[in-house]
Amino acid sequence: MKFRIGYRTIKTALGTAISILIAQWFGLDNFASAGILTILCIQVTKRRSLRTAWDRFLACVLVMPFSAIFFEVIAYHPIVIGVMLFFFIPTVVMLNAKDGVVTSSVIILHIYMARDISRALFLNELGVITIGIGVALLINLYMPSVDEKLKDYQREIEENFKVIFEEMIHYLRKGESDWSGIEITETAKLLHEAKSLALMDIENHFLREENIYFRYFKIREKQFEIIERVLPMVTSITRTVTQGKMIADFLEELSENIHFGNTAYIYLEKLKNMKKEFQEMPLPKTREEFEVRASLLQLVNEMNQYLIIKSSFKTEKGNKRKAGVAN
Repeated sequence: MKFRIGYRTIKTALGTAISILIAQWFGLDNFASAGILTILCIQVTKRRSLRTAWDRFLACVLVMPFSAIFFEVIAYHPIVIGVMLFFFIPTVVMLNAKDGVVTSSVIILHIYMARDISRALFLNELGVITIGIGVALLINLYMPSVDEKLKDYQREIEENFKVIFEEMIHYLRKGESDWSGIEITETAKLLHEAKSLALMDIENHFLREENIYFRYFKIREKQFEIIERVLPMVTSITRTVTQGKMIADFLEELSENIHFGNTAYIYLEKLKNMKKEFQEMPLPKTREEFEVRASLLQLVNEMNQYLIIKSSFKTEKGNKRKAGVAN
């Protein structure tokens, strides 16, 4: 396995050191716990980091009065910690702050080890919490741009689409193929990874609910579902006919235009005209020809749906240049 240090690892290491240094500089007790809080609050996205930080802060602040009540009223005993957690955890879950359970346990143990409830202790713990969580939030404000990676995914997916179309064209013209089909599994994997990365990019912008890449890959995913449906249809065709060669010519032109620019409406019109030509052709003379032409007509209908899906992808002019709209 290749050794790799990611940006999250770097931020965690740097943030932990900064938190401990600041807490120690302020002369806080249990200053090392500020580093633990920072480690727990560094997340993969800004939004997730903010949600986690709030959950942990709320739980840590809430656990202090809980600790005061249980330890002072009952006793400073390990069993009391268990009893307190029995009530505290459901309370935190009810407040939708379950991510704060682990960090609040750190505060419980600080108070337990101090064996003395005082204003100074609470202020100390509040300082540790604020520094640990605050540093994590500041560190996590930096997130590297993933635009280039998203563009790479876009290019790879489009190239695979083109290869798949070329194999379909070859089969329609020659009635045979030695294609391994590896692009099918590759494309499924690429689409899954691309959507996940685009979703992460959304999570790294507080005021963004969706972005052009995420919409783009969702549309590609829908188109890919159609491609997966038509492949068995193409390979089931037992002979070459004129209509099959016409569709192959159409697919060839389509495959050469999987790139920037939403020209789906042009190909929708071409499909419409081709269907009219089919209707004007002589009826099939044999059962086999009838079945072949029926399959080809179904293929045309599926490609029509493929283009309709693409035509629904509308973006602002600037965003088109960014993501590279394609057929």
